[in-house]
Amino acid sequence: MQIPIFIVDAFTEQLFFGNPAAVCLLEDKLEEDLHQKIATEMNLSETAFVRKLHPTDDFAKSSCFGLRWFTPTNEVPLCGHATLASAAVLFCKKKNINSSLTFVTLSGELNARQAEDHIILDLPLYLTYPQESVEVEELVKVILESIWDDILNTFVMKLKVNTQALLPAEKTGRVKGLILTLKGRFTGKPKGYDFYSRYFAPWNGVPEDPVTGSAHAVLSSYWSQQLGKKEMLAFQCSSRGGELKISLRNDGRVDIGGHAVIVLTGNLTLKSE
Repeated sequence: MQIPIFIVDAFTEQLFFGNPAAVCLLEDKLEEDLHQKIATEMNLSETAFVRKLHPTDDFAKSSCFGLRWFTPTNEVPLCGHATLASAAVLFCKKKNINSSLTFVTLSGELNARQAEDHIILDLPLYLTYPQESVEVEELVKVILESIWDDILNTFVMKLKVNTQALLPAEKTGRVKGLILTLKGRFTGKPKGYDFYSRYFAPWNGVPEDPVTGSAHAVLSSYWSQQLGKKEMLAFQCSSRGGELKISLRNDGRVDIGGHAVIVLTGNLTLKSE
């Protein structure tokens, strides 16, 4: 069995920057356990599986597909950069004729549309709210002990976070990721950013994610309130780095735009024992 597979650097225009995701195009249903095995083999923060919803669907002509995302350790309910990567494969490699694509996912229907030289994702906007400090007191303590000296010197750009120390400190079972964020200075000139961030998710087998679309579904809400803006430009300043164009909508969703570079095209061979 041959599965077309691609590696795509998302939220960047440069090769080897942004966030790499693997994208598998499934003509037929895949045995359930193979999704995780393939994602573990790829060893990227996410592997996306785009599947046809009906036997007569066509990757070049149809406008609606199923989509699932797996980290090296588990399935996740939402992944922005792997959605962008999936859309890029369909638009650029399969030459899909539609200007807009719909993905049926665990987070509902997500839309990806072409806009000039980049792709815009329609994602749910997650509202932020204060957390009861007593529930995450130990986790916050470990975080501050890990990064305080770096905060005083370089804040987010060169922070070194001991992500393994975070795992036993989280007792609620609800924390799936840690976002560190800093207000930027938007000058209107390249490249002034409204805010910066880093994202760590050891609870999902991803010590640090290079550029995270789903995290910006949260950050968009927070910084919109703080800055009084609905149009923002963000930069996730991991070692690879990536840029996200953000537009809050009036229907409780957010458009997150970015570029993508297809790095590798090939076939995954599954041999029966």
